Amino acid sequence: MNIRRAKISDIATLVSLEQNHLQDELNAEQRNSSLQGQSFNQADFSALVNQHWVVVAEIDGAIIGYVIAGRWSFFKQWPIYRNLLNRLPKLDYERAKLSEKNSCQYGPIWIDSAHRGQGIFEALVTFLKKQVGNELPYMLTFIAEDNGGSFAAHTRKAGMQVVDYISFDERDYYLLVLPTNDSFF
Repeated sequence: MNIRRAKISDIATLVSLEQNHLQDELNAEQRNSSLQGQSFNQADFSALVNQHWVVVAEIDGAIIGYVIAGRWSFFKQWPIYRNLLNRLPKLDYERAKLSEKNSCQYGPIWIDSAHRGQGIFEALVTFLKKQVGNELPYMLTFIAEDNGGSFAAHTRKAGMQVVDYISFDERDYYLLVLPTNDSFF
């Protein structure tokens, strides 16, 4: 397995994976409702690869997982992220005020179901944490309250900690934080 930063040549594959697995986090009832997952198109992935962080896991040259992190300037085009940004001034984490200037949005992360449980999640998060840690001390994400698998992975395997609980569009979410680099403290 190889973990690396995504390249421009990966964008078409990432867009295809994103479209094919968009609804993976939703249960059967939610898939039949009006809920939609976050989706990135080719222009979004181009911006993310060129100006932010996209990390891929590959086996024999095939991408079997990826994780995204981006500065708030990219993510605030969507209402849920603006909602999160409005909450940041109220949040403290280990004596630090979380802000748009000292954090970024982490996620989504996706791993092919045939390769789950093999340490890929941890490898992707560890690599991404080092990349982001060169510039920012915190990564923030939100996880739907009813997505127990993702919550468990992020809190147990990635060591993320809950800093808030929010509601948006009739769905409840945990807001989690992960320090990226111990040298910031």
